[in-house]
Amino acid sequence: MDVAEPVLLVDKHDGVATLTLNRPAQMNALSLELRWALFEVLERLRTDSEVRVVILTGAGRAFCAGLDLKEMGAVDREPRIPEPPDPPSLLRALPQPVIGAINGVAITGGFEISLSCDLLVITPETRFADTHARVGLIAGWGLGARLSRAIGLARAKELSLTGNFLSADQAYEWGLVNRIVSRDELIPVCQELARDMLSTVPAVMYDYKHQIDRAYDLSLGDAMNYESDICRRHVRPDPEVVERRRAEIQHRARNQLS
Repeated sequence: MDVAEPVLLVDKHDGVATLTLNRPAQMNALSLELRWALFEVLERLRTDSEVRVVILTGAGRAFCAGLDLKEMGAVDREPRIPEPPDPPSLLRALPQPVIGAINGVAITGGFEISLSCDLLVITPETRFADTHARVGLIAGWGLGARLSRAIGLARAKELSLTGNFLSADQAYEWGLVNRIVSRDELIPVCQELARDMLSTVPAVMYDYKHQIDRAYDLSLGDAMNYESDICRRHVRPDPEVVERRRAEIQHRARNQLS
């Protein structure tokens, strides 16, 4: 008898965990099984000292089509099946940076997950859409709050109140994503970014990620005061470590110029 593949693939290698949503026939729609699998894996990664960067992608032609509406509407669905915490909040709670390798359409819940990644690398085939209003739902995982902060109020309203798709080129032009690369380059480019992150001081990288996220939620003045306070309380590294890392940075800079 064939054994079904897991709905979430996990590959840990050299400090990077690559998570692949693995329901390609359903466009990686978020079934309860997949959401519980994400919860269990992300909870483990939060305290996994061997993993310093996370890459999140999807199998097949889609990144994620959002909640599994077919499952939600099934008449024989158990009414008391517990709901796991929503994936976007779990991603935002990770101390490690999350690179979203968005390999295809990211619709509604998939869009919300994308917005909870720290960096987004997409392909020309990638499309984003918020279809909450089209299917009669209200955003509850942060899309209504985060999208306007990412692309501006008027643009967010255009997407959310129409349900129209946002193309890869438009997403890049609006500053929603970091890079557009070919499908073949998607994972290698994300792995290269991960290696760059691995070259930093781990504890500082985690603190800096938290600092940037926290400051973004504050007014400019409060954010500046918060940053100054964090900097004052930060423990300075050993001078020898600083000098060694400065030499590494200078070496990388020379390589860039050659």
